[in-house]
Amino acid sequence: MEFLKAFIKKYFTHFSYFYSHLRYRLFISLLLSLMVGVLDGFGLAMFLPLLQVADGAGQVEAGGLGNLRFLVDGLERMGITLTLQSVLLVILFFFSLKGIARFIEVYYKVTVRQLFIKKLRFDNVNKLSNYNYKSFVLADSGRIQNTLSGEVGRVAMAYQSYMATVQSVVMVLVYVALAILSNPEFALLVAIGGLLSNAAFRQVYKRTKTASKKISHDGHIFQGLLIQLVAYFKYLKATGLIGNFSKKLKEYIRKIEESNRKMGYYGGILSAAREPLVVLVVVGVIMVQVTYFSQNMGLIILSLMFFYRSLNFLMNLQTNWNGFLNASGALESMTSFMRELNAGQEKYGSQKIESFTSSIELYKVSFSYGEKAVLHNINLRINKNETVAFVGESGSGKTTLVNLLAGLMPVTNGEMHIDGRSSSEIFIPSWQQRIGYITQEPVIFNDSVFNNVTFWAESTVANKARFWEALEKAAIGGFVRELPKQENAQLGTGGVMVSGGQKQRLSIARELYKEVDVLIMDEATSSLDSETELAIQENIDTLKGHYTILIIAHRLATVKNADRIVLMSEGSITDEGDFGSLLNQSGSFSKMVALQEL
Repeated sequence: MEFLKAFIKKYFTHFSYFYSHLRYRLFISLLLSLMVGVLDGFGLAMFLPLLQVADGAGQVEAGGLGNLRFLVDGLERMGITLTLQSVLLVILFFFSLKGIARFIEVYYKVTVRQLFIKKLRFDNVNKLSNYNYKSFVLADSGRIQNTLSGEVGRVAMAYQSYMATVQSVVMVLVYVALAILSNPEFALLVAIGGLLSNAAFRQVYKRTKTASKKISHDGHIFQGLLIQLVAYFKYLKATGLIGNFSKKLKEYIRKIEESNRKMGYYGGILSAAREPLVVLVVVGVIMVQVTYFSQNMGLIILSLMFFYRSLNFLMNLQTNWNGFLNASGALESMTSFMRELNAGQEKYGSQKIESFTSSIELYKVSFSYGEKAVLHNINLRINKNETVAFVGESGSGKTTLVNLLAGLMPVTNGEMHIDGRSSSEIFIPSWQQRIGYITQEPVIFNDSVFNNVTFWAESTVANKARFWEALEKAAIGGFVRELPKQENAQLGTGGVMVSGGQKQRLSIARELYKEVDVLIMDEATSSLDSETELAIQENIDTLKGHYTILIIAHRLATVKNADRIVLMSEGSITDEGDFGSLLNQSGSFSKMVALQEL
């Protein structure tokens, strides 16, 4: 029983993985392979009657085909006289059917493979889209990048090699069965030879699998470094550290190249040794058959044709299995990654929020990352169309609190209510669709102004009207009208074609285009110069009273006009009120104001 469990775990775990994506399609592929093998075998079997007819024997001896004589018997029962012409036509018939079946098999395999890749990518995108933010923050970004890009291709290769291996097994079994039907002794000897040749490659398989795992591991690190190179390029370039960072990248490029070279070496061994081993087994078996069993040479030749086919597929099996092992590290990495995504999937309630109408309330809310407590006993109420600012030193919990309000993370303890409904009962994506989020580094896509603001909405009259209305509200409409291509102007990577203030206004326009209820400003002006910051601040002030605005700020000048300022320290709310009242009643706030010379 333990042996059976170990066998299933070793050889059928991967089949179960592929089956979970493709279901019955795997069996159709195998059935088509079986049909190709059987038709090929029947066509080959008819060569023996062809030789008998060509030698002028006059009569075909069905017994010369062993247990395959049913082919000749069947033709005779159909009234077909076995002449040279009729046997040739029968051979042509079988091989023509084989050709049709082969075409269907190859085309179906390609279709199924593409379906597998599509489903795999769809599954990854769906799981990642529903991955909770808390898990995402703690995840390895390099691994995510590598798994969703490079590893998908390697998993597709693993599937192709694995199915080619299984199909080779089917073909081997077909030809072995035909050989057994025609000549059992010959079949037994060749099967023993094939098993011995297969055992010779076990060490090669083991080393190939180890190299594949190393490629996946090093690939994750390389992708992570690459992401950081792009993100921090300016800093690395300006400080002269880019050369050192490049050395680190090259180190992992060399490691990946070395592992690939090793797999190429092992693959070369398999490829070079395959045909000599086939011939060695066949020569040895023929010598034994002629010397010890005095077998009829015609029957040996027929069996030889079957087994030469089967041994080729056996060698293909070894090559394909080694190809699967080359990519098996990616398959294990993908499986592990999907388990992590599954473990971190969001769990929502069923009640949808169509619009924000009343208030957000927090009751004794706490939050922690693992054992690290970040927020403690937060009690807060935010009314619709109120502008609330969150201030405090770095690490005081401002961003975490706003992340909770945005539904990015669930409360660890306590309750959050939106319009009187508990957040645990709410379908959070419907709440997040009511939120506009503007960050310190504006999110600008390498596309046109229109697509950046509308998020690739169709260019209809109604959408264009909404687009220009959002631009006017964000005080960026005049600038866009002066561009040579206006709304079709390209913004470049990261918005390189526009200034920081213009990028920020375009970000605001995007959120306003969505027709949101809540605007979150996360350090939205802290990276801008004073003049641009003032202009953006005036822009935000015009939106006051029309939206519920939540502002995270270090620079207190941006929150002077807020309805309420929430002062935070070490994960707790220490005081709240408008700018004037806090200045009078809070020593720590007064100190912050004095330090910033307001």
